[in-house]
Amino acid sequence: MSDKKVRVSKLILEVVERQLLSSKPVQAKETLDRLISEGFSEEDAKHLIGSALVVEMHSVVSDGRPFQEKRYLALLQDLPRLP
Repeated sequence: MSDKKVRVSKLILEVVERQLLSSKPVQAKETLDRLISEGFSEEDAKHLIGSALVVEMHSVVSDGRPFQEKRYLALLQDLPRLP
C-alpha cells in the first residue's frame, strides 16, 4: 500500500475512533457492537465502519454535495454489505 493510502486509512480510522469515543453518531458504536456480535473482530468492524464513511465521503467529493448523515447512518445499518 502506498504511503498516501496508508495515511488516508489511518485518518479514516481516527475519525471512526472519535465517533466511537464521542458517541456521535451513536449508531457508530451500535454498529461496532453489532458487527462484533456477528463475529467480526473489533479491528475489522472499525474498518467496515470506515468503509461506510469513505463511501459517503466519496459522494461528497465526486458530487460536490454536503455530507449527508442520514445516508451515512443507512450505510452503517447495511454493514457488512456496502454499495
